[in-house]
Amino acid sequence: MPSIKLARGVSVPEAELELRAARSSGPGGQSVNTTDSKVELRWSITDSAALTAAQRSRLLDRLASRLTKDGVLILQGSEHKSQHRNRDAVIARFRAIVGEALEPPKQRRKTRPSRSAKRRRLEAKKRRSETKQLRKPPST
Repeated sequence: MPSIKLARGVSVPEAELELRAARSSGPGGQSVNTTDSKVELRWSITDSAALTAAQRSRLLDRLASRLTKDGVLILQGSEHKSQHRNRDAVIARFRAIVGEALEPPKQRRKTRPSRSAKRRRLEAKKRRSETKQLRKPPST
């Protein structure tokens, strides 16, 4: 069974992806009204067997703005005249979006400002304070 390889060793079987063709509003001139060149990809993250529970929750969290209420990712491609090129473009975008979302967040390493950085910050605050003091009218 063919599958689409993603980041982190995840491969999604093509059977889980639903690819549909529809009439496109994109480039194509007169043929745009007669050919189904737009491609729509649908993938249900909640029903996917290719993901672990941690990966599923990470995808649902990171791709929340792109998902339907049922947890389905929908991508459309209509930038080319050809249905085959649109299909390849949608699958490439699918790989990029899901692959990026699967990447675990980088761990933050605690750092401290250096002594000279603290000194520069305080000196800048003093200079700014002096500038503002000079703007005030003289006290009588």
